[in-house]
Amino acid sequence: MRIAFVHDWLITPGGSEKVLEAMLAFFPGATVYTLIYDEKAFRQSPIARHPIRTSFLQGLPWRRIGHQVFLPLMPLAIETFDLSGYDLVVSSSHAVAKGVIAPPGALHLAYVHSPMRYAWDLKGEYLKGFGRVKAFFAEALLHYLRLWDVSSAARVDHFLANSHHVARRIARAYRREARVLYPPVDVERFDWRKPREEFYLVVARLVPYKRVDLIVKAFNLLRRPLLVIGDGPEMAKIARLAGPNVRLLGRQPDELVRDLMARAKAFVYMAEEDFGIAPVEALAAGSPVVAYGRGGVGETVLHGETGWLFYEQRVEALVEAVEAFERLGTISPEVCRKRAEAFSLGEFRKNFLMILEEVGIRP
Repeated sequence: MRIAFVHDWLITPGGSEKVLEAMLAFFPGATVYTLIYDEKAFRQSPIARHPIRTSFLQGLPWRRIGHQVFLPLMPLAIETFDLSGYDLVVSSSHAVAKGVIAPPGALHLAYVHSPMRYAWDLKGEYLKGFGRVKAFFAEALLHYLRLWDVSSAARVDHFLANSHHVARRIARAYRREARVLYPPVDVERFDWRKPREEFYLVVARLVPYKRVDLIVKAFNLLRRPLLVIGDGPEMAKIARLAGPNVRLLGRQPDELVRDLMARAKAFVYMAEEDFGIAPVEALAAGSPVVAYGRGGVGETVLHGETGWLFYEQRVEALVEAVEAFERLGTISPEVCRKRAEAFSLGEFRKNFLMILEEVGIRP
């Protein structure tokens, strides 16, 4: 059996690439098709052991001006891949990969991390900074991308979603059902037995939708110690907001991040994510999670058992949530760790294998 995997782009290793790695482990002879490939960034990745095929976008100046600039060309680029002769096509998609054209008779299994966010729920972010005239044409482009995104969903035989939250979005956008297969989290890297301390912890890219600014404002009011790990375009803004109880640590080595997760009183998260790997990693380290409960985090954190959820992205809502969390008393690190193990690499492999067998594929 000849097998092709299709991934939007391989530029920076992240959560979706971990999913791709885990799926590829079942098919060591598979070829990977991707629009753009940064070979240096993936030199240490298991993905690099596979033959990699790129699109015509690889030859454009994406390093200099950013790959998002080429969004209008991506549907065309993904459709130019010639998958003749493949029996199974597995797409890993948060943009256009699920729109690849599989050959007649081939089975197309699409793992959707999210429907194309630039065209749907992040439309405002994409248009931000455009002048009136440019915004008009950009809006027309996004309309075209939404039409293409919906029509190309018919090319998929079976949809997989990385959370029930995303499965509902697939149902709204494409009118298709999706089986939920949670992403793998490497829980074994985390030690949950360390003594807890009194600080709260944030680990996030400092970009607007992560709402770290609201977390900092809330902790200024709470006057609780808060450590913030991460870097990004909002760093200067957040530094101006930070009170004396807030320490901005910037980007830190993975070893230190794991250590702080294992010692924090709680991990704080305020983004609406499709799944949200960082809160599960915190649980793996035995840390309770205080989080905005919409999106995938509402499926991974058990309210009152492994943390506390709130449902408004407001400073006051987080303040109330932290105070309610502290009234709970001690949450067992062992219970947090056990919850994280439901999203382990082993669970992913078991569930993915079961899905493959159900659709008639035996690796």
